[in-house]
Amino acid sequence: MANLYNILFSEVNFVLSILLIVLILYWLLTMIGGIDFDLDFDVDVDIDAGQAVDVTTGMEGGNMDFQDISNAEVNQEDVIGKKRKPLKWWQIFLIYFNFVGLPFMFTFTFWIFIWWFMTALVTTLTYSYDNFFGFVVMLLALFPALIVTKILTTPFKGFFKNLNKDGDAPIDYLGRKALLLSTISEEKMGNAEVRVDGNSMSVYVKSLTGEALPYGSNVLIIKRSPDHNYYLVQLYND
Repeated sequence: MANLYNILFSEVNFVLSILLIVLILYWLLTMIGGIDFDLDFDVDVDIDAGQAVDVTTGMEGGNMDFQDISNAEVNQEDVIGKKRKPLKWWQIFLIYFNFVGLPFMFTFTFWIFIWWFMTALVTTLTYSYDNFFGFVVMLLALFPALIVTKILTTPFKGFFKNLNKDGDAPIDYLGRKALLLSTISEEKMGNAEVRVDGNSMSVYVKSLTGEALPYGSNVLIIKRSPDHNYYLVQLYND
């Protein structure tokens, strides 16, 4: 057991082992109830000629919503039907290795686990977990780990695509009271918590008039944006 500990937390394997532990804790916390920080996660990529998808990233007040990250994915219905410039290399990378098309954290966890497993196995067999050759093994294992990740995660595309395919009844947020989880003003968006049938929902919101609305304010959801990505709100007066 002591020898296993020395291998997994050796100079070579330490970073990947710690990262894997963090990911395991993340999934446990997510299953228990999630952690609400405040993140706006989109990606801007072109899929095919004449098609484009929004996948850009933006932080709101230094906060993150782990639920948003773990479920962030590009869906077919988000495709915009107009021609855009050619794909950038990192966009091709994300699409090819299934970081787009599946929940990001799902694919990322697969990749880190496989990378960690390959590195730990090879460095153990070659007794290189505490020398320079071990670091070479770790760096080289990054690429086959990506390939194996692509192979293992591809079957899940159909699962996530068809998951809950009949869908639940859409929730009408218009006219509902919400609690701001971040300060918003002018073009700055944030998150708001809405309670529906005893359940808390997080939605992206923007000030209807552009006036500054501070964190913790009670707001009223007035209407939805034309692109259906956020809601416009104003201060709620009891």
